[in-house]
Amino acid sequence: MKLNTEQLNTLCGMAIEAALSAGKLISAYSGKDFKTEKKAGGDSEASQVVTEVDFESQEVILKTLLPTIKTYDLALLTEESTDDKSRIEKDYFWCIDPLDGTLPFTKGLAGYSVSIALISKFGEPFLGVVYDPVNKNLYHAVHGQGAFRNLIPWNLKQTHKNELTFYYNRSFNKLEVFEDVLLKLKSMALDMQLEGLKIGQLGGAAMNACWLLENAPACFFALPKKTEGGGSLW
Repeated sequence: MKLNTEQLNTLCGMAIEAALSAGKLISAYSGKDFKTEKKAGGDSEASQVVTEVDFESQEVILKTLLPTIKTYDLALLTEESTDDKSRIEKDYFWCIDPLDGTLPFTKGLAGYSVSIALISKFGEPFLGVVYDPVNKNLYHAVHGQGAFRNLIPWNLKQTHKNELTFYYNRSFNKLEVFEDVLLKLKSMALDMQLEGLKIGQLGGAAMNACWLLENAPACFFALPKKTEGGGSLW
């Protein structure tokens, strides 16, 4: 089944509704006590941490999106559930991280978000929604329709900043190659006729990507993982 533009827009609207509802739930826990556990198999602190808020956020999202699975014959892949491999068989699947950036959330720091995407079984994204509960910013895009920030067309233009901003995961600075990466990026910044390198905020992957787009020239990358990241999604 190939989804048309109208269907993609309908699904995007539902994903936005789900993300905003989940963000409201997450915000209600901000500054309060909540249960935190560790997942097995993670190769970093960030990939091992999970809270009751992750699971409750997922429930809120699925309450909105589960009906679409039958209607549009979609598969489902979520951070806090087992991968049933249906994403390999169906034409499209929901890819959901109900609380991306759990580690900064547990530390009371910005950088966490709700992340929802619809992806083809070949790995091509067709829509994406990211909601930042801290700053109340909503980002979304539908294939071929451009990007939007808070429902307004988002013109991604390079800013007039004179530094290259580098975003990375919180575990990245613990790697042996970290200093070498910084030196290489500083050299790249000079080659780009910029004054130097600036370290950006450290958040989850989704917020790092959004911050990157808001603060160009900037970059964000992480090294490939040799093992599962600690959750069902990766």
